[in-house]
Amino acid sequence: MSNKAPFSINFLGIRRVFAALSIILVIGSIGLLATQGLNLGMDFTGGTSVVAKGENEVIIDDVRSALEGTPFEEATVVRYGSPRDISIRVPTLNDMPADQVGPRLTEVVESKLPGVKVLQVEFVGPQVGDELRDESGLALLMALGLMLVYVWFRFTNKFGVATVVALLHDVIIVLGLFSLTRWTFDLTVLAAVLALIGYSLNDSIVVADRIRENFRDTRETDPEKIINGSLNETLSRTINTSFTTLLVLIALFFFGGEVMRAFSEALLVGIAVGTYSSIYVVTNMLFLMKVDKQDFIIPEKKEVDDMP
Repeated sequence: MSNKAPFSINFLGIRRVFAALSIILVIGSIGLLATQGLNLGMDFTGGTSVVAKGENEVIIDDVRSALEGTPFEEATVVRYGSPRDISIRVPTLNDMPADQVGPRLTEVVESKLPGVKVLQVEFVGPQVGDELRDESGLALLMALGLMLVYVWFRFTNKFGVATVVALLHDVIIVLGLFSLTRWTFDLTVLAAVLALIGYSLNDSIVVADRIRENFRDTRETDPEKIINGSLNETLSRTINTSFTTLLVLIALFFFGGEVMRAFSEALLVGIAVGTYSSIYVVTNMLFLMKVDKQDFIIPEKKEVDDMP
């Protein structure tokens, strides 16, 4: 090996167990997405958003209590900047015309919450929501496609396939968790999923780069020993990166308010899954495609003799 590994963990000894686990999780996630889908937020489904400001701090539970018994009791209430500002999001109501939602909600808020004034009312139509949903799906596909092209040219076609399979694995499991828990999926979560793709790719590339380097530099011929050694060599980097990123996300989860909660939830799960996939999904795919030293041999340039 090119570097002495600081750890000696037999990662690949249980790779088949984790391969089966990944298959179960992916199939289960696809089943959930196919049967009950995602709990799409107002960004995708349309609805009305109201921003209100109080003379003093506005208590979220007081706002939710004020909306109980009204057509708006299913509304989402979150902080909107300072403790005095709130945002109330109401999904499209079948029994109320869209142009009446804003005035009626304003009347309820200002009458039941003394000192709170509505500053802004915005309506997002279902057509806009449909366009956002379609464009979001296209953005995910484009991101995955560009990642495939990048890895394909940087490494080999086997690494390209393995890395993109790992990215798909991560995205599908995160979406499956949102489907299972019925957490709201909005543009903030979509941003987290796109960030997850970049994070997971970066982790996979670090592992892939070390595997390629060791395949070229070592006299060892057993792919399992080479890959296992490469994983141990990159483990400290993986732990440090994941740990520091998790510290930031935990802080966002507890102190970022409702607006950042969904973002931090998606990335907390995504980083755990992404770190796992860069070790077990990528390597399992490489074994499935029978990777060996021949895949990493640099072809020698033939010298052309111009002398007659």
